[in-house]
Amino acid sequence: MPLRLCIEYPDSLPDALAETRQGFEEEAKMAMAVKLFEMKRLSSGQAAQLAGMDRVTFLLRLKDFGVSAINLDAEELKADIGNA
Repeated sequence: MPLRLCIEYPDSLPDALAETRQGFEEEAKMAMAVKLFEMKRLSSGQAAQLAGMDRVTFLLRLKDFGVSAINLDAEELKADIGNA
C-alpha cells in the first residue's frame, strides 16, 4: 500500500510560478525525486517510481533539472573504466 506525503504551500505559489496547481505539484514531486537521485539516496528506478513515470522517461528528464543521468564520482568512474 503506497504511503502519502502532504506538503502545505501558499495557494498563490502556482500562479507566481506561472503554473497550474497540477503542474506545480507534478514538478515538485519530480524535483524531489531528482534531488534524492542526485544525492544517491534513490536509484533511478526508485526515483522514477516516486515521480510517477518509467525509468527511461525519468532519466531523459534529468537534463531539465541540470542533473546528469550518470551519477558517478571520480573514483567510481575510474573503477568503471578500469572494469571495461
